Amino acid sequence: MRIVIPVFDGFTALDAIGPYEVLHGLPDAQVVFAAERPGPVRPDGGTPALLAEAALADLDSCDVLLVPGGPGARRRLDDEPLLEQIRRLHELAQWTTSVCTGSLLLAAAGLLRGLEATTHWSAAAVLESYGATYTPRRTVFQGRIVTAAGVSSGIDMALALVERIADRTHAEALQLLIEYDPQPPFDAGAPDKAPQAAKDLLAEWRPYTATR
Repeated sequence: MRIVIPVFDGFTALDAIGPYEVLHGLPDAQVVFAAERPGPVRPDGGTPALLAEAALADLDSCDVLLVPGGPGARRRLDDEPLLEQIRRLHELAQWTTSVCTGSLLLAAAGLLRGLEATTHWSAAAVLESYGATYTPRRTVFQGRIVTAAGVSSGIDMALALVERIADRTHAEALQLLIEYDPQPPFDAGAPDKAPQAAKDLLAEWRPYTATR
């Protein structure tokens, strides 16, 4: 099973690496990080570069397409060569997925029109401008297209996908392997839960929140 993760300058590292930690545990999984051309690709936030081992245009098979988000995703909504590769790989794939604002790239490629989808809460209006219907659900399955909300939801999405590709036991075994047992110290992970003081502070951090 070939899992293709497109990367580009400014992608959010956890959007890609979180699901990777789950999906590479699928039986016979082969994960390929791919970009416009092979070589190092730098995520947002100054984190170390990730090595893309293949050019997107050279890939001739894809079972799972996983598109991460990040500031770079928003900057590439008019990047037709990237969008064309997403459309092409979607046609080959059994599953097309996204994390956070990666769904904006799926939407810009025309894959979400008329569908429910999720994304980072700050990008809901942009998502809907491409004809999708935003929902705040953490993971949204629409046929063979799966979207996940903000950064950390990529792990949830990947586990749900493993259940459908393999079975629940595989998903639970992988959850145990990575010891994914969320117990956050605060309940402020969504706009309808966060206290106003946290929202006010986040507003001062713009343009950060406008570029996830």
